[in-house]
Amino acid sequence: MTVENKAILGSLLDNDFYKFTMQCAVVQLFPRTKARYTFINRGKHSFPAGFADAMRETVKAMSQLQLSKEEKEFLRINCPYLSPLYLDFLEGYKYDPSEVKIAQNGDDLQVTVEGYWYRTILWEVPLLAVISELYYKMTGAIGWTDAQIEANTREKENFYKDWGVVFAEFGTRRRHSYHVHDIVMRTLMQGYNSSFIGSSNVHFAMKYKVKPIGTHAHEWFMFHAAEYSYKMANALSLEHWVDVFRGDLGVALSDTYTTDVFFKQFDKKFSKLFDGVRHDSGDPIEFAEKTIAHYKKMGVNPLSKYIIFSDGLNTEKVRAITEACKGKIGISFGIGTNLTNDVGLRPMNIVMKLTEVLTSDNEWVPTVKLSDEPNKHTGDPKMIQLVKEVLSIKQ
Repeated sequence: MTVENKAILGSLLDNDFYKFTMQCAVVQLFPRTKARYTFINRGKHSFPAGFADAMRETVKAMSQLQLSKEEKEFLRINCPYLSPLYLDFLEGYKYDPSEVKIAQNGDDLQVTVEGYWYRTILWEVPLLAVISELYYKMTGAIGWTDAQIEANTREKENFYKDWGVVFAEFGTRRRHSYHVHDIVMRTLMQGYNSSFIGSSNVHFAMKYKVKPIGTHAHEWFMFHAAEYSYKMANALSLEHWVDVFRGDLGVALSDTYTTDVFFKQFDKKFSKLFDGVRHDSGDPIEFAEKTIAHYKKMGVNPLSKYIIFSDGLNTEKVRAITEACKGKIGISFGIGTNLTNDVGLRPMNIVMKLTEVLTSDNEWVPTVKLSDEPNKHTGDPKMIQLVKEVLSIKQ
């Protein structure tokens, strides 16, 4: 079922693919876990009067979204690792607006989500997309014309094609609007070649007949740290992922508790089993060097593996990474905001993070993320310091 919801969200699949893969795993392994998410306004954006009310109306309309028969069939054919049980569950899933609390104090916006993790896991990305689109509409910001956006996208695609760069579109959460996202995808498809390989957005992957791309996010590791321990978080997260997907969806996210800590637990078994790793913070070239050295230490040929780079990429960063990694390890790129929110306006810097987990002993435990960039750490400062001590991190 699709909804004309003021052109912001019209499909349940208008979301990042890894949200569905993680939901599949949570339904199977952790159906009783509850979670809390919190909106973080990193860019210190000022929200206009009435923003919270407009957002509530949009969230209310999201309850009408439901997986269509055609969408279910797309997932069944293209994602065979998603179990029939999960697809049946998703067919009956509906957003519950009562899980979302929205408040506004002056120009400050507060958004929180709470409920069973298997349900609330789908809210993060569409809520961020809604906030971004409403912000530009309600502030009256005028960006480039459709023709300018199309020309800009085509110029980037030609650049990547000339450099032989394999890339995917990763821009749902901070897109300027659904309309701009659609223009970008349509333009990329008009020049479709072996360089552009797919989208993290399942709705657009279906619409344009490309591969939906994604595996897991930081919250998968953050939950395991809260439920089990920070020392075991990386290893248990990967073990449970393999238990569910049996070798499919084999790209491991490396920086939830810094790359150095991750590689201590990314042993020979994981190094051979997973197809590669994803870089999402810190110096990308330094990360590539560490990854190559790790694979060699494990007796694995780095050229048989690959890195997906996905941290704030633009053409210059992609060129520098490509030059540094050529002939050493496989590489590809997930390019987000620079594709879907490059319209002549300041892109929003907003995130929504898993902040607390109700663990199996019925206690709410705060979560922590320790990025390879200290200014991207999330969590209570005291908890951050404690986790650093536990993991011997000297940032």
